[in-house]
Amino acid sequence: MDIKLPKLGEGADSGVVVTVFVKEGDTVAKDQPLLELENEKAVASIPSPADGTVAQVFVKPGDKLSIGQRILTLGGEGAPGASKGVASAAVASARGVRSEPAPAKAAPRPGAAVEPEPEGAQEPGAPEDSADDKPAAPPAASPSIRRLAKELGIDLTRIRGSQRGGRIVMADLRAYIERLVRLAARPAATAAQPSKPAAEPIDFSKWGPVTTKPLTPLRQTISRRMAESWAAVARVTQFDEVDVTRLLALRKQYLAAYEERGTKLTLTGFILKALAAVLTRHPIFNASLDATGENLVFKSYYHIGIAVDTDAGLLVPVIRDADKKTLVELSRDLETVAMKARERKVTLDDLKGGTFTLSNQGGIGGAHFTPIINLPEVAILGIGRGAVKPVWIKDHVEPRTLVPLAVSYDHRVIDGGNAARFMVDLVQTIEGMGEDAVKL
Repeated sequence: MDIKLPKLGEGADSGVVVTVFVKEGDTVAKDQPLLELENEKAVASIPSPADGTVAQVFVKPGDKLSIGQRILTLGGEGAPGASKGVASAAVASARGVRSEPAPAKAAPRPGAAVEPEPEGAQEPGAPEDSADDKPAAPPAASPSIRRLAKELGIDLTRIRGSQRGGRIVMADLRAYIERLVRLAARPAATAAQPSKPAAEPIDFSKWGPVTTKPLTPLRQTISRRMAESWAAVARVTQFDEVDVTRLLALRKQYLAAYEERGTKLTLTGFILKALAAVLTRHPIFNASLDATGENLVFKSYYHIGIAVDTDAGLLVPVIRDADKKTLVELSRDLETVAMKARERKVTLDDLKGGTFTLSNQGGIGGAHFTPIINLPEVAILGIGRGAVKPVWIKDHVEPRTLVPLAVSYDHRVIDGGNAARFMVDLVQTIEGMGEDAVKL
């Protein structure tokens, strides 16, 4: 029985082999991991669909696999027709954690009205890549959308809906038609003016020894996403400093009590707590532009992404419902997401649904910087290294610990006055936090 790579999830159609756990002649049990596959920002374990003996292995670490490509041949006890099982098992594994077998039944795909797909996913309204990926059931759409599509001769199964559960709306239909128009016009434009390479290749070895290493899927994703953000967003950064002298004293006072609860009390936790509260008062910073760029979507949930520096690159797992959590809960969540990111145990679902991002470089030593917005969010908060500075208070100078803050925002959505008010409110909220926020 040939084991082939199934579709791992929404927008995931390929990956790079990280580890192969089996070799020819090995006996494997059902749900035993066969290999690990790095896809975008997640590492998925592909389990065996049945018991059997490995007859032949077709992949090795570093190979790039696509949907339908053979992984290995399984003989012996492998039951006929088990290929259906590997699809569901692998999908479940892709939603699980690294190096652990996943259940055979995949979790239902979470829907989000206008939430962005993970990096590498297709845009709303984009046609599906293959007729084999078309859903068996008719896609969700209103009668008016179905009637218009029928009149225009458009197959709705070729359109990726942007609303909850993949529901297709007018914006998706319009985007699909515009895409078809662009594709139809492309050959004529190419014929009229031949395209040129963006840059002439350079042979760096002419000047000395070089080593060439391919970018990992994660680094390619980061590169693409940052370029997209830089090109699309009219970015402005608002700077300020916040006095955290009082918070550091509170942290010292309650540090042992938090450790008894199994977590660490950090300055990032304080700022995260204040940030969640401020976002509820400035909802435009928690919003997103929709796919058409003509509507602003205000979200009634506050899921804050935490930028985590890892050996493999930057990951942004999400802490959900940050506005509803205590400082103890937020401190635990911070530790959990940071650990999962550094151990590459985050799943694609862990990276979805963020409404605002926090990036703290203070622990590394960075001071002021201009963070790049994590699309389709409209703002991001950067935190730098704190420093003791002389501060004039009333009639004397005191040494105070000041931390630099930087809010980068999308000027297409947010004006400078909004950003200034947001920053003033954030600074005042952080500096005004007292024992009520820290007490267990």
